Amino acid sequence: MEQILALAKKAAKEAEVFEIASEETRVKFESNRLKQMRTNQSTSVALRVIKDGRIGFATAAGTADRQQLVKDAVETAAFGSRAKFKLPGDARYPKVDIFDPAVESVAIKDMVALGEEMVAALTEHTPGILCEASVTRSVINVRLINSRGGKAEYKKSFFGLDIEGNLITGTDMLFVGEQESSCRPITDPRQVTDPVLNQLDRAKEKAKSPTKLLPVVFTPNGVASALVMPLITALNGKTVYEGASPLGDKAGQKVFDKAFSLRDDPSLAYRPASRPCDDEGVPSQKTPLINKGTVRGFIYDLQTAALAGKKSTGNGNRGRGSLPNPTPSGLVITPGKTTFDEMVADIKEGLVIEILMGAEQGNILGGDFSGNVLLGFKIEKGKIVGRVKDTMVSGNVYKMLKDIAAIGSETRWVGGFLQTPPFYCKELSVSSKG
Repeated sequence: MEQILALAKKAAKEAEVFEIASEETRVKFESNRLKQMRTNQSTSVALRVIKDGRIGFATAAGTADRQQLVKDAVETAAFGSRAKFKLPGDARYPKVDIFDPAVESVAIKDMVALGEEMVAALTEHTPGILCEASVTRSVINVRLINSRGGKAEYKKSFFGLDIEGNLITGTDMLFVGEQESSCRPITDPRQVTDPVLNQLDRAKEKAKSPTKLLPVVFTPNGVASALVMPLITALNGKTVYEGASPLGDKAGQKVFDKAFSLRDDPSLAYRPASRPCDDEGVPSQKTPLINKGTVRGFIYDLQTAALAGKKSTGNGNRGRGSLPNPTPSGLVITPGKTTFDEMVADIKEGLVIEILMGAEQGNILGGDFSGNVLLGFKIEKGKIVGRVKDTMVSGNVYKMLKDIAAIGSETRWVGGFLQTPPFYCKELSVSSKG
């Protein structure tokens, strides 16, 4: 990396080298059987330069040809965007616990045993169910240096369990699933299987949903599949700068229910989305986005922040072959005071939504969502009475979050990047075939 930087400094005014190396071991099960055990090692290097005021960029996998990498980056600068930012210098980073050496010590045979336990828990509970499962461990090393003396280096571990089940009965197909991840080893498969067994128990009976406005409870998985994407898009500094965000001119204004608060927090210990700095070397920080219903801020990387006349919030995130973009690291929704059971008990007729499919295909910027209920349940007289089929729900995130019936007291991490409680929505449009 140092040699690449030295060559780049001779050809461009500023330069930055970003390297990510990882080793991942995955044990995979298909149709209830062990299918694959695989270990992958990968390294990628990205070079970003500023030449004649424009951004050049090139990447290479594995051992890079240093001179070719620099040449490619410099050549692309002629066609790159105007650089409005300055690379950060040497900085102090917060201490964030994201590495546990115990992850590297988990034997493959123990990973296989975890997968077998997950599959057995579902097949013993529901004969005939077909399961796909995986157990993953990985270690990631990140390094960054730039021509202004900025440098960062950290090591992160990851351990994940996930399982999906599919039960086919005639023309009826039932899908269930759950996942859990951490920077520490997960030794108890019940963290994943217990929620799925609960889904299977609720799905034993079938129920019909009417076509009309109904109150709806979104589980944490339901919140992630239906409600989060419009908010992520609206709170992205790039969307705000381009004038496309419906929240862009609402900073300091109360837009949502006072019970709703949301922050980006990459400092939480042993969470896969946490880190001491972003992929541009900007120190991580907690960023309030919505506080008691009031819009408090947006997320920025260096370039977007400079264009908007703001400071980076430490949210520059890049894939292995891309320039940085503003991306949330660890979204946290503040829990409320109502339990899930209390939400259900309060509803005379309504739905529980576990997984909504296709919601992201709506008008994301406008907050509209509409999707098929892949997994959902009918509520009658305060009790869950069975699974609904052939049902769609639609609504608007901003309208829903402006007047929330209740926010749950129990939270769960979904996808490693979102910690959320259940949400109780007063009414959504529900459409059911037949």
